[in-house]
Amino acid sequence: MSESTVAWVVAGVRAVIGTHTQAQDAGRTDEIVELYAPDAVLELPGMDPVEGHDALRAAFKSWEPTQPQLHLVTNTVVTARGDDEATATSDVAFLQRGDSGWAVQLVGHYDDTLRLHGGSWLIQRRSTTFQ
Repeated sequence: MSESTVAWVVAGVRAVIGTHTQAQDAGRTDEIVELYAPDAVLELPGMDPVEGHDALRAAFKSWEPTQPQLHLVTNTVVTARGDDEATATSDVAFLQRGDSGWAVQLVGHYDDTLRLHGGSWLIQRRSTTFQ
């Protein structure tokens, strides 16, 4: 794979992760769901896997913010697995603003698999772990 292809994959994957983070913190559920493949799977500790657009929409709708929040996603490492598949691992800290200011609510890790669908990178699987 050429360096320019790798750079294109990395940029596309990072854009999806960043867009997801900002949409989630703003409560833009439909925008989040559009970043997932139709048969995507979201895995979260203590929950059954969330599979497909309808289930993802219901889940993210139920998690819409009720107070200011911020997911800080960092240390993302993207690995191109070909022209149409990539993985990304990221660390995440989740903060909420309450009466006494911003506070870290949890720290975790994302393991993402993304695939190229119709020219757009989409999340196929996101597995989240908390530390």
